[in-house]
Amino acid sequence: MSRHPEVLWAQRSDKVHLTISLPDAKDISVKCEPQGLFSFSAFGVQGELFDFSLELYGKILPEKCKTKAGLRNIICSVQKEEKGWWKRLLKSEEKPAPYIKVDWNKWCDEDDEELNSDLASDDDDAPVYVGQGDASSDDEGMLYLPDLEKLRGN
Repeated sequence: MSRHPEVLWAQRSDKVHLTISLPDAKDISVKCEPQGLFSFSAFGVQGELFDFSLELYGKILPEKCKTKAGLRNIICSVQKEEKGWWKRLLKSEEKPAPYIKVDWNKWCDEDDEELNSDLASDDDDAPVYVGQGDASSDDEGMLYLPDLEKLRGN
């Protein structure tokens, strides 16, 4: 019997970011199909099988989907076939499985994406890890009180 790793997701107008929390994963297999089917499987440290399949909200471009395995997690960038914002991650309107959660550290609203597009670098596809590089700060990805109030709608 297989288990499900925690999956964090966030989107941009052109792609969906999936972060699969599975430290020291082995034999990682990721499959993306054009109609929006995303499948993942890997073995954990103690040889247990972790796998899941997601029927994504829209169609994707499998040839442009990228995966990068780190020590603590696997980061997948799934390219949307059509640029635009999805109402939700999955095609199904039912509540997602408990192992699927929003990645608030990577989340970007439509308005925010337009504002940040001027600041974006040419290397948008490269995943950024907290603590990576010389320019990272200790509070990277943290929400400050004004940002939290903005999210709450105050």
